[in-house]
Amino acid sequence: MDTKFSVALHILTMISESKEVLSSQALAVSVGTNASYIRKVIALLKNAGLITSQQGRSGYQLSKNPKEISLLEIYLATQEVDHIRLFQIHQHANQDCPVGQHIEGAMTPIFASVEKQLEADLAHQTLDNVIDNLYQIAKKSRI
Repeated sequence: MDTKFSVALHILTMISESKEVLSSQALAVSVGTNASYIRKVIALLKNAGLITSQQGRSGYQLSKNPKEISLLEIYLATQEVDHIRLFQIHQHANQDCPVGQHIEGAMTPIFASVEKQLEADLAHQTLDNVIDNLYQIAKKSRI
């Protein structure tokens, strides 16, 4: 299973909320993975214009306010796609079978509808929503 999306959310949240300069090693420790994987995800986020870094200095900054970064933008950046495609249709269905002949056409509109709804939902959620959730959960755990 691909975890780049959730790792990107973790990284972006840390960059947004940390008072310290975070290296890829520091991010890797928090995420629980290795620094090379973090650098791979960071490269995707930089290519999408979501974060910036300054040459010769360690650390990263968000390129815009967390309220302006949609979860859809982050998802598309980390998956390197231009739209969500959750469901793959199997290949080589038997065209001599009545079901095999028409199953792709029967599934395609349903899959497309679900994927479009997910895109709409992610477009309405922002990095700021993740950050707010983080603080709410942290506050509850201190009680």
